[in-house]
Amino acid sequence: MNRPLPFDPIARAAQLWEDRIGPSDTMAAVTGVMRVQQIVQSAVDGALKPHGLTFARYEALVLLTFSRQGALPMRVMGERLQLHPTSVTNIVDRLESGGLVTRVPHPTDRRTTLVEITDDGRARYEVATKAVTDIDFGLHGLTERQTQQLTELLTKVRKAAGDFTE
Repeated sequence: MNRPLPFDPIARAAQLWEDRIGPSDTMAAVTGVMRVQQIVQSAVDGALKPHGLTFARYEALVLLTFSRQGALPMRVMGERLQLHPTSVTNIVDRLESGGLVTRVPHPTDRRTTLVEITDDGRARYEVATKAVTDIDFGLHGLTERQTQQLTELLTKVRKAAGDFTE
């Protein structure tokens, strides 16, 4: 990490934006979200790397662990992870090559392949989950209530963008 700056560059940019362009609240908020995303992503990547996982692969293991049978069709994985089918295939390929998941035929639909978490996948999920929870997913500096408020605010943005309906 670089040394901390003696000033907040986003606050400075917001002031310059205000002086030269106009209201800066949205620009400052979005720039702050993007910077926090970088900070959190770096922390999570650092916690998962020793376990041979990326966040996308970890999310896939979590999803399979949360499923009733420990297996899901790739199409369903893509929908729940909000990823393009090509990305899901890549994630599953990597997890499969590491012995963390296996592809199995669907018992009633020959056109569908299920992705099933293996015992090694469950073990990796366990240690990786401890690693990311030990660092609070890299989200530091907030109280529990502030974290809840942040989640509520981000959920509003996601809903407005069409991420989900209730």
